Amino acid sequence: MQKVNVICVGKLKEKFYIEAVAEYEKRLQRHCKLTVTELTEQRLSDSPSDAEIKKALAAEAEAIREKLPKGGAIIALCIEGKPQTSPQFAEKLQQFALEGRSQLTFLIGGSCGLDESIKKEADLRLSFSPMTFPHHLARVMLLEQIYRGYQILEGSKYHK
Repeated sequence: MQKVNVICVGKLKEKFYIEAVAEYEKRLQRHCKLTVTELTEQRLSDSPSDAEIKKALAAEAEAIREKLPKGGAIIALCIEGKPQTSPQFAEKLQQFALEGRSQLTFLIGGSCGLDESIKKEADLRLSFSPMTFPHHLARVMLLEQIYRGYQILEGSKYHK
């Protein structure tokens, strides 16, 4: 059974996101050992300079590094990442397992994304779309796609 870690910058506040995440956490119990870690997003001024954003992203990257488990694969969610279909994503989950990478760590940045240094450390940069989504919604979407990936690998009818 794979271990799946999701490290998120930012905390869920809205009830509908919390409920959606809880539903996918429940569904994923039979497929993997899931851990979701929330990190505090750095506070920025109302009109932050590029330097202020860069400093905040660097601090968030350090906080992420402190929580990274040893070994396994790191997958960074970022807009410049590689888009994949759900079956391609399922194949990637399987490929990691076949390579002996039984631990997967997904990274979701805060409202300013992820620091370039942490993206460079990733084994895969993944994009859901060239569109920008709230990072809270990205968490729900990621958990759903992980669940869908396992369902595809099982041959279930969930993915149509």
